[in-house]
Amino acid sequence: MINWVLRGAVLLWAVFFTILGVQGVLDPATYTEQFGIGIDGAAANTVRADLSAFFLVAAASAAVGALVPGWMRALLVPAALYGIALVGRLIGIALGDLVNPGIIQAMIIEALTTALMIGSWWILSRPAIDRNATASGDPGNASLH
Repeated sequence: MINWVLRGAVLLWAVFFTILGVQGVLDPATYTEQFGIGIDGAAANTVRADLSAFFLVAAASAAVGALVPGWMRALLVPAALYGIALVGRLIGIALGDLVNPGIIQAMIIEALTTALMIGSWWILSRPAIDRNATASGDPGNASLH
């Protein structure tokens, strides 16, 4: 049961960030409004490409990790991306960067995403134990799925 809940949570997360990534490809002003990034001229192309790549790679990896049996390690890709982003923000704060409610919200999302992906990878990559075999009192008959 918990496996289905985790897979569903990861897939919902992936859908949300796929939408955000596609919106950014089509209109980089999406990022300027949501993240407070000012872009002028050629910078729009960089914002469109780099932020969209970040969100789309993370979302695709999460979806693959949740849906494809044996590919749970793909969940570590968004964990690494968002974890590194969080560490970067923490370093920025330590060095005196401006912190506003948007930055705090982003840090919360990054921390929750990292925890969701690592936790999902950890739980989904563990073999399921046949509860019926162990309930009979014969652990020698327990099989791994």
